[in-house]
Amino acid sequence: MPRPVHAATWADAAWPLGAHVDDAEGITTFAVQAPYATRVVLEIYPTATGSDAIASFDMARGWDDIWSAALVDAGHGTLYAFRCWGTNWPSVDDWRRGGSRAGFLSDRDVDGNHFNPNKVLVDPYAREITHTPMSRAVIEAGAGPAIFGSGPMRFGRRPAREVDTGRWAPKGVVVHDDTPTGRRPDGTGNTTIYEAHIKNLTLHPSSTRLRDIMGDVPGFAAVDWVPEELRGTYAGAARMAPYLTALGFTAIELMPVHETDSDHAGAQSGTTNHWGYQTLAFFAPNRDYSSDKSPGGPTREFKEMVRAFHDQGIEVILDVVFNHTAEGGNWFGDADSVGFTTLGGFGTSEYYVLTQRQTLVDGATGTSNQVNFSSSAARQLVLDSLSYWNSAMGVDGFRFDLAPVLGRHPDAAQRDDWESQKRFFADHPLLTSVRNLALMNDFEVIAEPWDLWGYEVGNFPTGWGEWNGRFRDASRRFLKGDGNTLEFAAQFNGEHVRHGQDSGRRKWINFIDAHDGFTMFDLVSFNDRQNYQPPPFGPSDGGESHNQSWDSGGDHALRRTRWRNNWLTVFLARGIPMVVSGDEYGRTQNGNNNPWNLNTVGMWNNWAQAASNTPTRLPVDPRVPVFGPAYYDVVGQADAEPGTNPLLTFATFVARLRRDDPGLRHLGWRGVLGVPTQPYVFLRPDLQGHPSDGERALTVCIDAVDSRARDYLMCVNMWTEPVEFRLPHLPRRRPRARPRWRRIIDTSAWAEREGNCWSYDTATDIKDAYVVQPWSIAVIASPAG
Repeated sequence: MPRPVHAATWADAAWPLGAHVDDAEGITTFAVQAPYATRVVLEIYPTATGSDAIASFDMARGWDDIWSAALVDAGHGTLYAFRCWGTNWPSVDDWRRGGSRAGFLSDRDVDGNHFNPNKVLVDPYAREITHTPMSRAVIEAGAGPAIFGSGPMRFGRRPAREVDTGRWAPKGVVVHDDTPTGRRPDGTGNTTIYEAHIKNLTLHPSSTRLRDIMGDVPGFAAVDWVPEELRGTYAGAARMAPYLTALGFTAIELMPVHETDSDHAGAQSGTTNHWGYQTLAFFAPNRDYSSDKSPGGPTREFKEMVRAFHDQGIEVILDVVFNHTAEGGNWFGDADSVGFTTLGGFGTSEYYVLTQRQTLVDGATGTSNQVNFSSSAARQLVLDSLSYWNSAMGVDGFRFDLAPVLGRHPDAAQRDDWESQKRFFADHPLLTSVRNLALMNDFEVIAEPWDLWGYEVGNFPTGWGEWNGRFRDASRRFLKGDGNTLEFAAQFNGEHVRHGQDSGRRKWINFIDAHDGFTMFDLVSFNDRQNYQPPPFGPSDGGESHNQSWDSGGDHALRRTRWRNNWLTVFLARGIPMVVSGDEYGRTQNGNNNPWNLNTVGMWNNWAQAASNTPTRLPVDPRVPVFGPAYYDVVGQADAEPGTNPLLTFATFVARLRRDDPGLRHLGWRGVLGVPTQPYVFLRPDLQGHPSDGERALTVCIDAVDSRARDYLMCVNMWTEPVEFRLPHLPRRRPRARPRWRRIIDTSAWAEREGNCWSYDTATDIKDAYVVQPWSIAVIASPAG
């Protein structure tokens, strides 16, 4: 039985937040921040659900509003939780566990905090949690998510505020783990990002045959198979590390892996939140993504996955969601009714933005609540979470969902002054602190620089990278023939960061598709979203209605050509390229552009498609090959042998070219000693001056700043007729050497049988001019050195 130790020192302790095992002392310390609480009790539980606490301890309040306790015999695997009292519900002697109204005065205190001792709370700093409010564990224990409600609404025959949740609430897990994560790769200046979802990556049955599928694909002999029991897990993802290396990528960006509130479990689909953008615990890895669900199992398995990627030279970047949480907002629009299971129960006004009438705000997030980053406690939680995932879990970088929320100051204006509330502060202390933490610990921070209140591309402080939404929009338009030539050239060249004082130190992520929106192949296959179709490709709500997409007139060959244009543009543009898992072989979601809720076989990566010249004619589910669901045949039959997917051949060639040629890594605008560099020049096809708007053909001259690299000409023709491109004279770099331009890429349909790509040594010499076919791009290369 755990028991207290050194109780007289608790109030003066400086223990870190969360639960920490001290091997030297043989104790476990517990600390939680609850600045407005009047009493906090630590409880120890024997099981995750169905049991009452077996021990409880009144914690001591410190001068910094942190409540602390220390126990012996509460080591690794111990389950714990908290109860809080406040001025709205003071502690009285006749309060009892099991559901009591003793001491109740109101549902909120004067600051809008919802203290309720009947509602058991999980530690915001817990390294793992047992389950989530929406998980089946709650239902199997005889309750449901509604039991976590607090306020005047009824639960059965009683007000919800009087219902005790001890037997059903999530519990924190004490974790003590020293699994190594391997040596971190040096990705400086050579980052290419592969965005993926842990489950979608390997949950499809085809992942168990991956070695057989990819074994005969040139360069992919080291790819391994995923054991059945590891499908859709961290361990399954780890088996994909050799595949990413063979494909030519140096970083994987994982969609949220923090513990999220969801009713999806394994391969079983639920009703909501498959993507994971509803974070419940910012230090805990998602237990559902782990094959090892024992205490400490998810932590250990996540670290082993990181090491597998590190061993292959691949960085691990996490998509993190700090702008809102899974706790939701006011139930039924009632200011007294909430369903807090963690942060909000320790201090609603400390962690969330409230209106003047103390209702929760979600204006910038659209997700029922919005985190208050005027609060030092909320800011510290972000910094502590990043530090933990970087130092203990081995993560190399973070992408911040709806990042402008982290730069908003709710306390800097009246809560009902909405225009002032929407103001973005580039010098916000959280943004600068995150940047400083990243610089000191050598990890990347990347903003999704927009939310529902603003579009802040280019406005984040020095040291932050940004998703470049302007590049996405400009490229989609130009590559479907809109003729927005100057806008496309500017974004291809990273002009939006060119003139800032920190332009040489800013990184931007170029992408044409991401997890939210059409896949890269659906972008050339559909005019409108197809979200309300039956399973497994729908139904899903939401999704962008203005996608800048075109179905290519239903022409399969043109679709494949335009897909190649998209892929090539992302990799040759100035900046860091990012694509979505499965784009490399033509993955489709049948036109659904917002499948946030779908944990289905239609959304999982079908790896059989990577080695087929008819990928969208394969069964969606190989277990039901005849009468099961079907893909829309958006790819058609490619001009290749039956066991070859020429899309993958092309994708691999381009990704490796970007990875291996230092001349294609023009990230900053300032060269050696701060001298401005301009390696990208845009000319008309005849080389006579710069292109104008409306001209749908242009030459991009890419100058090799690095002496080891090649010069490139990217000849872009978005006209409906062939265009001749003149080639500039190549100067002699060596005596008696005759330099030659050679065509190494042509995205047109005629070259599909040859993979649309050639090594420089086998490529065709081009003398004075080259004709590029309609809707196609050619790349002409000079000798290296």
